[in-house]
Amino acid sequence: MTIGPYMNDPDLINNKYQLKLAMDAAARVIPEVLAEYGRLSGRRYPLVDTYRMEDAEAAVFLLNSAAETAKDVADRLREQGHRVGVVSPNVLRPFPAEAVRQALRGVKAVLIGERSDSYGAHGGNLTHEVKSALKDDPENRTLCLTRIYGLGGKDFYAGDAEAFFALALEAARAGRVAVPYDYHGVTAGDPGKVPVRTLPPLTEAELKPGLVKVEPDPETGGLKVTVPPAWAWNAKPKIVAPGHGACPGCGIFPALNIFFAGLEGHVVVLYQTGCAMVVTTGYPFSAHRVTYIHNLFQNGAATLSGLVEVFHERKRRGELPGDEDITFVMVTGDGGMDIGMGPAIGTALRGHRLIILEYDNEGYMNTGSQLSYTTPLGHMTSTSHVGPAEAGKSFHHKDTAQIMAACHIPYVFTGVEAFPLDLIKKAAKAQWYAKHAGTVYGKVLIACPLNWRSEDRLGGRIVEAAVNSCFFPLYEVERGRTRITYDPEKAKKRVPVTEWLKLMGKTRHLLKPEHKARVDAFAAEVERRWRRLKAMHEHPDL
Repeated sequence: MTIGPYMNDPDLINNKYQLKLAMDAAARVIPEVLAEYGRLSGRRYPLVDTYRMEDAEAAVFLLNSAAETAKDVADRLREQGHRVGVVSPNVLRPFPAEAVRQALRGVKAVLIGERSDSYGAHGGNLTHEVKSALKDDPENRTLCLTRIYGLGGKDFYAGDAEAFFALALEAARAGRVAVPYDYHGVTAGDPGKVPVRTLPPLTEAELKPGLVKVEPDPETGGLKVTVPPAWAWNAKPKIVAPGHGACPGCGIFPALNIFFAGLEGHVVVLYQTGCAMVVTTGYPFSAHRVTYIHNLFQNGAATLSGLVEVFHERKRRGELPGDEDITFVMVTGDGGMDIGMGPAIGTALRGHRLIILEYDNEGYMNTGSQLSYTTPLGHMTSTSHVGPAEAGKSFHHKDTAQIMAACHIPYVFTGVEAFPLDLIKKAAKAQWYAKHAGTVYGKVLIACPLNWRSEDRLGGRIVEAAVNSCFFPLYEVERGRTRITYDPEKAKKRVPVTEWLKLMGKTRHLLKPEHKARVDAFAAEVERRWRRLKAMHEHPDL
């Protein structure tokens, strides 16, 4: 980048100056912090950890546990007469460039191992940091090799460290690098072999059984949905096949399969990273029987909205048949609706014709049950502990359905597997509005026995209790008009929130006397939101 034309910009000059001050301050403070931590723990934490580097001619540059594995291998190679060592930084920002230069000053070749690649850069970020540091030493002649390892979750074993040392030694003794950059541990596929499809895609007849009927309702100004008895729609093939890797009792796929039973015709689904994506796509197999796309947490809605616009533009140009009909659905967890909330709201405001379907299991379950913003007050997760100083999550849960309704999209709904006909009818409405009006958002509460610490068989009962306690009310916002679709008070099934909390291990602590104040606060907030929803239900403009 050429910075000359910008040198007179006072804002840029000030920002660069402030950044340099901050980096200089960090460089001074971090060694002091490491020294103090070492004093308290009895361990030594230099900026850069060096092992058997006193006379090394070849070294490996690794992070974390891989470096510890390499140290054991270095000991064995030293016994065989090979002068090798290990370099491992304890601090990455600001990068300890001078310490790295000192560690590698007498080394002929170093192999830098990285867990991720910067595509097209011939090495990851660590590689470029090391090379940049060494370039600032005019006397340094260290040859640098890069190997990307651990792709696909592969572990790093002693044999991998031996291979790294062998490559570094070969370069050191030859005085040149044969292959400076490569992937390690990747098995080349056989170009003559094609993965065998275990299950065929759903046929046209299976996708369009004609079970659900949607028509305008002149009385409400919305839509009227007619569905057949349960035995009829239950015979419809599932778009997510059994045999996936979900935990026993996982509520994701019962809820998703009920929702998709309400859709007619071709479906394209985009799954953001999360439990539902991970357990259904173990390469080379897939549990999806319709067109499936994977995207990251942060930009699924943006990706799918782009695909929707491409589809409609190609139809307009005549590149696709005019009668081609596809429903686009983005499936996301509550984590995806935290991390990807911005693109989701942008999609809603632009009105792209698609459905955003969130399955809410009240935490980042795919990565270890950390709290999400939909985790309710007092609930225990791996980042909202229960003990003398904490009593679960310290603040109330995010109401995503109301956030999306505030975007004034044509249709918003909530649902659970315990009320299947309600969910199927809402799915049919969602499809109609996504095809004819714009963005649709739906939220389903699903059980997670592993992290809720509940019995596998109780998922349906637990989410039903969540509805009957009014924690998770069933309603829809159709063209700006709120309607409660199931009222536990009118059904005479209203229960206290404690009846729901006692069904899960993650919330049983709240039933103890010492947590009464927190339970009372939670119950009061549930009641406030329920009264507010009932007021909206009764008002013609809300």
